[in-house]
Amino acid sequence: MSGKPKFPLVAGFKLTELLGGGSFASVYRAVNFEEEQVGACKVVNLTPKTTDEERRTLRKEMKSHSRMRHPNVIEFYNAVIVEPGSSSSYHPAVYMLLEMAAGGDLFDKIAPEMGVGEEIAQFYFTQMISGISYIHTQGVCHRDLKPENILLDAAGTLKICDFGLCSIFKDVKSGKTRQLTERCGSLPYLAPELVGDEPYDAEPIDVWGCGIILFAILTGTTPWDEPTKRSPDFYHYLRGKCFDENPWNEFSSDCLSILTGLLAVDSAERLTCAQAFRHAWMLRPSQLANQGPAAIANKLTENLRKQGDYDYIDPSEVESDVDEDGDTIMKSMSPHQSQFTQSLLLFSQTQYGKQYTPQLTRFYASVGPGILLPLIEEALTNLGVKYKPAEHVKDKNNPNRGLVQIRIGGYDQRKLMYKGYVKLENFTYKQYSGTFCLMHRDQGNPISWRQLWKALVKSSGIEPLVLRKEKRR
Repeated sequence: MSGKPKFPLVAGFKLTELLGGGSFASVYRAVNFEEEQVGACKVVNLTPKTTDEERRTLRKEMKSHSRMRHPNVIEFYNAVIVEPGSSSSYHPAVYMLLEMAAGGDLFDKIAPEMGVGEEIAQFYFTQMISGISYIHTQGVCHRDLKPENILLDAAGTLKICDFGLCSIFKDVKSGKTRQLTERCGSLPYLAPELVGDEPYDAEPIDVWGCGIILFAILTGTTPWDEPTKRSPDFYHYLRGKCFDENPWNEFSSDCLSILTGLLAVDSAERLTCAQAFRHAWMLRPSQLANQGPAAIANKLTENLRKQGDYDYIDPSEVESDVDEDGDTIMKSMSPHQSQFTQSLLLFSQTQYGKQYTPQLTRFYASVGPGILLPLIEEALTNLGVKYKPAEHVKDKNNPNRGLVQIRIGGYDQRKLMYKGYVKLENFTYKQYSGTFCLMHRDQGNPISWRQLWKALVKSSGIEPLVLRKEKRR
C-alpha cells in the first residue's frame, strides 16, 4: 500500500496499527472503542487486475473460516468488501475481522536448535491436533500448516490461523469426500505426496504438517528442507539412518513413535487425528494445564531463559506482585495483559511508557538511534542480509514521537524467504536510556527470525552496547 489508505469501520472496529504483512495482504490491529474490544483485521488488496481465480480463493477462505468455532482456531468475526472503482473513498480491499492472538507467535518463544521439553510440546501439540481434527469435521483441509500460522492468545491457548490455501474436501451433510489435486504450501512442511502429480487425500497432508510442527516444537528446527531425495536429511530419514543421530536419538520411545507415525511417508500408513489422540505419548497425564497461565509461559520459554535471551529482552527487573504459590498477580490488566503475556514480558519500555509488543525479538542498547543505526547496517551487511535505506516514521498522534526503521529481507537455512523491519526508538526508564530495538517479522519462519535476531545481538559492533539484566549474586 502506498500513501495513507483510508479504511472503513469493520463491524464497529477501527483499524489502528499495522501488525505485519506484504504487498498482497496486511494485518492490522482493530479496536472497537465503544465496546473496548481488540481484534485483528486481515486486509487483502483488490485492484482492477485481481483475477476471478483470486476472488474465488478469497471467497473460499472466508466461507471456510467463518464456519469455524473452536478454541484452537482463530475466530472469524466479520468481513467488509470495498471494490476498486467504486464510489467509496475507502481503500479497495477485502477486510476480514478476526480474533486477536495477543500472545503472538508460538515459535517466537521457542529457542532455535533447542526446542522445548516433551511435556510442554505435548501440551501444545494436543491443542493443535484438536484444532485440525475439528477443521476436518467441517469438511475443510488447511493445507498450510507451518510455524507462522500457529499463534497464541492472551491466555496462552494455541490458535491455528490463515485459511488462505484451504480446500473443501468433504460435504458435511452427506459425508462424501473427494481427493485434491492442487499443489500448494511451503516445501519444508509439505507432505511427500504433494511433490508428485497424482491426486491426494486431504486429511493426511494436514497430519503430516502437524508432525513437522511437533518436530519443530521439540527441536527448534524443521527435519528437512523438502520431502524429496534431493534433501540429504529426508534421504537419511527414508533409509532409517537418522535415528542414531541427534536429535532423533534424544526423543523418548513414545515420542519417536508418534513422530514417525505422523511422518509416515505412505499416506495410507500415516496416523489419523483420532489415532494420534489415542497414542501412548498423548495419553501421558499432564499437570501443566492445572498450573495456570504463568507456569505455562515460564515452561514454554525455559530454554530461552537458560540461553540468556531474556536478559536482552528486558534489562530491568520485572515489577509484579507474586502470591504464595509463586504466581504473578496482575492489577488492572489491559485487553492484552494477562498472567501469560505478562510472564512472557510482552510489554516493553519506551520513552513514552509501556507498550504491548508481542515479539520477543527485541533488545535495548545504551546509545541513541543515531549511533546505533550505522552499526546495525554494518552488522546486517556482515550477516548477508539485504536492507533498504532507513526511513523516519512519525507518530501521527504525537508529533514529538517517532522511530527509525529499516526494511530487511533474505533467505533462511531452509531456503525460505523472510521479510521484516528493524525498528529503533528512544527509550528512558529509571536509570536506563538509549534505544529500544524491535525486529518485526512480516514474512517467514519465526524460528529463523529469532536466529537472525540472536546473530544481530551477538555481532561484534552491537553486543557491547546491548543492555542486559544484571545477575543477582
